[in-house]
Parts: sequence; C-alpha cells; structure tokens
Amino acid sequence: MGKDHVTKQHVKRSQRSAPKSDNAYLKVLVRLYTYLARITNSSGRTDAPFNKVVLRSLFLSKINRPPVSLSRVNNTLKQKGAADKTVVVVGTVTDDVRLLDVPKATVAALRFTASAKARIIKAGGEAITLDQLAVRAPKGQNTVLIRGPRNAREAVRHFGFGPHKNKAPRILSKGRKFERARGRRRSRGFKV
Repeated sequence: MGKDHVTKQHVKRSQRSAPKSDNAYLKVLVRLYTYLARITNSSGRTDAPFNKVVLRSLFLSKINRPPVSLSRVNNTLKQKGAADKTVVVVGTVTDDVRLLDVPKATVAALRFTASAKARIIKAGGEAITLDQLAVRAPKGQNTVLIRGPRNAREAVRHFGFGPHKNKAPRILSKGRKFERARGRRRSRGFKV
C-alpha cells in the first residue's frame, strides 16, 4: 500500500533568495550586502538587522520596490530624532513639484531621478548610492529606512473578491450603452 501524502513534500521558499534581474550593479550590491549581513550577524548577534532588511529588499520585484518621493523623505526627516540621520531607500527617489523647500539631508538610494538628485544637492544635501552607504555605515548606524506605497498602483484597485470589498470592476467599455445604462439613468429602467 502506498503512503498518502497529506502535506506537500517539496515546499518552495516563498521568499526570493536572489534578484530575478540581470542588472550587474544590483548583483554587486547583493554580494556586498550578503557579506555585510553575514558579518554583522555573526557570533549570534542580531543587533544590526539593517543589512538583512536591505538585502531582502534588493531581491524584490520592481512592483514591490515602489518609488519614494522627496515629500516622503521630507516627512521622515520631520520625525523626532531623524533630522540628522541618513535616509535610506531601496528603490528610486523621485521629485515632488508640490514640495517647495527640500531640506538639507543625506539620502542613500538605489537610484535617483535627475531632478530629485539635483534638488537634494542644491539644498546642500548628498545623494549617495547604497555601496557608498555600506562604507559609511556598515551596520546601518544613524540611518532611517523608508519605502514607498505598494498599494498606490491603479491595478490594486481591482484586487479582491466578493461583494462589499469596494473593488473596482474590470471593464472594457465605459460608453453610453455600458456603464451609463440600466441602473445609472432614470430613462434606462432605474437609477441608483
């Protein structure tokens, strides 16, 4: 008689163990932060999980590494005790035209848009890469790690299942006979 397998035999790890991208710079960063995560967490110490968090973030897909605007960086620096810290973003830092004054700050990120980098430098701050950060703060000391909003994408509006979830329907046409027909006009049956 055969054995009934009630549980899955070869369970895959749900987390990525390497980035899918073939970007050479990303691969160098992964090697660097793999080393730093191992060194800082050697001898059983877990006082510096910073490198481990950055490493996991480097593995993420681009969708899960949403961009961070300068206004979010500004709001982070306004928090208590964060004014003199280095802001770390594992992703892209983008400009925000609504923000009139950019504070003087050191921002470390995977990449910057040209206008965001120019505004940070013009304000007297620094825009550094993650490998430069590893030299300055190998344990992540005096840093504050931030990330962008993952659910800001238009596609997320359609996720979910069932009624009362307030999910947006996936529709092909919004014309007169479609989304503006029965139930939307008194002349077409009824209006809700």
